[in-house]
Formats: sequence, C-alpha cells, structure tokens
Amino acid sequence: MSSENLPTSTGRKPRVAVVFGGRSSEHAISVVTAGAVLRAIDRDKYDVLPIGITTDGRWALTADEPERMAIADRALPTVADLTESDEGSVVLSVDPGSREVVYSEPGAVPKALGDVDVVFPVLHGPYGEDGTLQGLLELAGVPYVGAGVLSSAVGQDKEYMKRVFVSFGLPVGPYEVIRPREWEQNPSAARERIVGFAAEHGWPLFVKPARGGSSMGITKVDDVSGLEDAIEEARRHDPKVIVESLLTGREIECGVLEFEDGPRASVPAWIPPVTDHDFYDFEAKYIDSASGVVPAPITPEQTAEIQRLAVAAFEAASCEGLVRADFFLTDDGEFVINEINTMPGFTPISMYPRMWQESGVSYPDLVDLLIQAALRRPTGLR
Repeated sequence: MSSENLPTSTGRKPRVAVVFGGRSSEHAISVVTAGAVLRAIDRDKYDVLPIGITTDGRWALTADEPERMAIADRALPTVADLTESDEGSVVLSVDPGSREVVYSEPGAVPKALGDVDVVFPVLHGPYGEDGTLQGLLELAGVPYVGAGVLSSAVGQDKEYMKRVFVSFGLPVGPYEVIRPREWEQNPSAARERIVGFAAEHGWPLFVKPARGGSSMGITKVDDVSGLEDAIEEARRHDPKVIVESLLTGREIECGVLEFEDGPRASVPAWIPPVTDHDFYDFEAKYIDSASGVVPAPITPEQTAEIQRLAVAAFEAASCEGLVRADFFLTDDGEFVINEINTMPGFTPISMYPRMWQESGVSYPDLVDLLIQAALRRPTGLR
C-alpha cells in the first residue's frame, strides 16, 4: 500500500479503529465479525480505520472492504487475505498523551495516520478478548468498546468466571478443571479425578479449552474411552481444560447492553437442538447457519428471570458495553448460567445482534450505542 493512499484523520469526526483478527484459534470469526461491524458503522458520523492483527501478531493496515470478510463456500477469511503489504505494520503509541497511529514499512519513512478516538476491538479468544488488548489500550489512554481488563479476563476464563458467579450467588453447573502442570506431570491422577466426577454426575461430559470460545476445541465425551483424546483436543487450544457435566434442558441466551442509565437485557433466544451435530459446535454456529428462535418460547415470568440473571452476571463480572449470557433452562424450571461472552460474535447470523434487533435496536444502532458508550467512559480506574 503506497503512502499516498494511506487513510488519514480528517479531525472532523470521531475516529474509530476497528481491530480484528488476532492470534487465537477464533481468528477467522473475528474477521467475519469485523466485516459486519464495518458495514454497519455510520460513515457520515465516524471516520473508520480497519486494523487487522495477523495470526503471528503483526498489526497490519487492511483494506476497508467488508465484502471480502465473509465466509464463502465454507472458506474462512483471514487478515492476510486483506493486507496489501506483507511487511508493513501499524503501531499505536502507548503514550497516554498521544493517540496517534503510525504506519511503517521497511526502507520507508513512517507515515502518521492521525489520532484514534476510540477502538472497537472485535477480537475473540486469547490475545484480544481476554484483557491483553484492553491493557494495551489502557496504557495508551485510548477508549475502547466493551469490557475492561479484569472483566475481559474473567469473561475469558471459564473457571474463574464460574467462581465469580458462585460468589455472587448465581447458579452454575458442576465442573472440574485440569491445570497444565497436573496433566503434564500426573495425567493418570487427572483422568482418575475426571472419571470420579463422571461417576457422580454421569456421562456424557463436555471437555473444553478453559479460555476458548466459538465452540472450538470442545468434545462431547460419552465414556472413558474418549476422555484422553478429548483432553488433548482441548489442550491444542488451551493448556488449561475445563470439564462440565451435561445439563438437560433448553439452551437460552440473553444479551446485555450498556445504555446511559445502565445495563439492560434483551429478549432472550432459544437455541434448539441441532440435528446434524452432537451439540451447538463451531460448524453449527458459523458454517451450517444453525439459527436460534427469537424471542425464546418461554413464559413471561421466565423471560423476566433470565433478564434479571443476565444483568446480574454483567454486574458480577464488572462488565461494560455488552455481554451475551448463556443459560440452561433445566427440566425442573431453573436457570443455570453456563458462561458469558464479553465480545460475542457479530456475524450476520449471530444471536447477540438478533436478540437486540427483536428488542428494537437495529444493527447499526447497536454498533453506534457501543461506540458512544465507549466514548463516554474514561480510561484508567473507574
């Protein structure tokens, strides 16, 4: 990309840097989400700067071409597909007195791209959704959409998320954690502990990366013969593994959005059982376009209860901006919270924007509300 074609700030409108991609296994879904966000941002109201992070961690200036960020013929997009230079990199100053973004290529004079007023990070998983990027933006003094450092970290780590929920009196299901050192030093003891957990709570079990998302690396295990392979599959995504018991009932989701007067909950959605998959896995979510039912077919009393619990989970983890809270409505009529996502998917078939659409907030308005909430908040302790 030649320097004369680089985008620069006009200084007339707030400048939004949409940061996407990243080093996690959810890289492609982040690209798809970014495409949807870029299509929705009001260009009459905001200047936009797309910044992609490659799978090896390079910050790259990317084409502002949302149509190239979609899943096509089951092929997943990457940041590398969108960059016009294999060597150029984008640098955000960590000086809190400056919000300047600089683009540089080997052998060329660095080019100032102007200041950024707010960052819209649409990274999923580690190295983006887990507090690491949020910490960088706090150091740089740049406002950003979504949860802060602590709540991002809590929202990414399923173990500590559940510990926080329990401490606030929220209902969670049975689980066990296999830590990296335990599996590396004494895998037989770890297996024995999980088999004992299954004896108490029953098979099947769900074996998951503790700090993953988009249902990647998850295996449904029906008996002990599949346990070790499932643990190794989860460890391909995260050395820390969480094992959860099966909760029978319906999967119900609810969105939380920060307004000027505080967080509010959307109408909930029901995720019906998928017929071609063992559970609501990655392919069901993003490739085969499995869709939920919005609003969920539950009673008004149940709707009010899940909305209460979703906001309570948002507050318990000190979240900001947005959260998608996932629950099970058990056969005995009780809600059990499974997890929250502090940066849920914004793909065209994602449940979070669909729930808010049904609640009266269009996709463009949703994006605008999130940007405005970020611009209102100060960085630093709050």
